Amino acid sequence: MRIGLHALGIGTGARPEIIESVARAAQAAGFATLWCGETVVMVDRPSSRYSYAADGRIAVSADADWLDPLLALSYAAAVTDSIGVATGVLLLPEHNPVLAAKQAATLDVLSAGRFTLGVGIGWSADEFAALGVPFERRAERTAEYIAAMRRLWADDVACFDGEFAAFGEIRVNPKPVRGRQIPVVIGGNSDAALRRVAAYGDGWYGFDVEIDDVRDRLAVLREQCRRHGRKLSELTVAVAVSGCGLGDIPGLADAGVTELVVLGSPPAEPVAAAVWVDELARRWGLDPDRPR
Repeated sequence: MRIGLHALGIGTGARPEIIESVARAAQAAGFATLWCGETVVMVDRPSSRYSYAADGRIAVSADADWLDPLLALSYAAAVTDSIGVATGVLLLPEHNPVLAAKQAATLDVLSAGRFTLGVGIGWSADEFAALGVPFERRAERTAEYIAAMRRLWADDVACFDGEFAAFGEIRVNPKPVRGRQIPVVIGGNSDAALRRVAAYGDGWYGFDVEIDDVRDRLAVLREQCRRHGRKLSELTVAVAVSGCGLGDIPGLADAGVTELVVLGSPPAEPVAAAVWVDELARRWGLDPDRPR
């Protein structure tokens, strides 16, 4: 099983010297992927419930630094040469799909094909309102945007006629490195999110899933894949698991998990951040001292 790291873009992980230190150390230690999530705006008194916390409130302070994930990952890609970079997740319905397709392809080219686009439908009505995007039907908007972006990546001259996106005979370059496609993984832990994974995703990114819930979520995903004429083995399955230890890795792999993502916030000093990454690597069975 691969081990990924979700530690960049927020708070201390938003500082350029920490991004560089963590990215270089993670690559040297054998981590597979650097994950970075997105929130465009925060509000002091949110009207929406955050589904990944029992109290319904996101743990990140409203005044914390939170970088744009595509820009942050471009910086991380520039100081590394082999570790994967992935959004976990980009809130796709908040973006123009033509612009998002170009930005994603640009990052894929600059990283030499190391980019995975993780997307979610979003949860904050306040954020959608600030961006002037309807909160309603954001799941349908997301599905259509993904289809439009795949058309833009694949075709020299692209046309698309949808409810939320439409364009005719346009050229958007560059094209992604790997066969003009970028892997698109779908975030979210609900049954509805897993239906979206099976319907049009290249993989699933489960965020902060309780260890006891992983098999249940994968059983739902396996059934949804069956209904859509697919197999779970066709998908990548990356999960950030709560209450998990090194001894749980064989069971997770047996259940179908392909990448375990470690969540953390790095120290505020570059040397300490590199040491922190090495300690995480050893804790999760990686060997940062092995020559590479």
